[in-house]
Amino acid sequence: MKYMILTYASQQDYDGMAGKETQKPAWTAEDFAAMGAFMEKFNADLAESGELVETRGLAAPVLTRRLGSKDGASVVTDGPYAETQEVLAGYWIVECESFDRATEIAARLADTPAPESVRATAYADVRPVVEGRDDMLG
Repeated sequence: MKYMILTYASQQDYDGMAGKETQKPAWTAEDFAAMGAFMEKFNADLAESGELVETRGLAAPVLTRRLGSKDGASVVTDGPYAETQEVLAGYWIVECESFDRATEIAARLADTPAPESVRATAYADVRPVVEGRDDMLG
């Protein structure tokens, strides 16, 4: 079964990673390097186990466009959005034996090096990937 592991961040988080002071302390070059090294190993371990299908990090919310509708007309809103609003920051698609195994994989993300102010609010979601219409019903 395939599962998607999703992580989230705000524009403020992206700014902090870029070394900009926000309401949270800016990341140091060492913080960013440690996170990068952790992610490379995390991804390599998943590839080696055969469980990694795909992974991607996403650009900052400032580079986002949100599409919706209002009064029957399409509306496009450019990012960033409110500083506190979190958006999808990245994802992994893993193929593994069970929801519990996917949860174990996602739990390892809690060890990602980051400033404590970031670690204190970090979380990930794990969701089964729907392969077809019948999966939506069960």
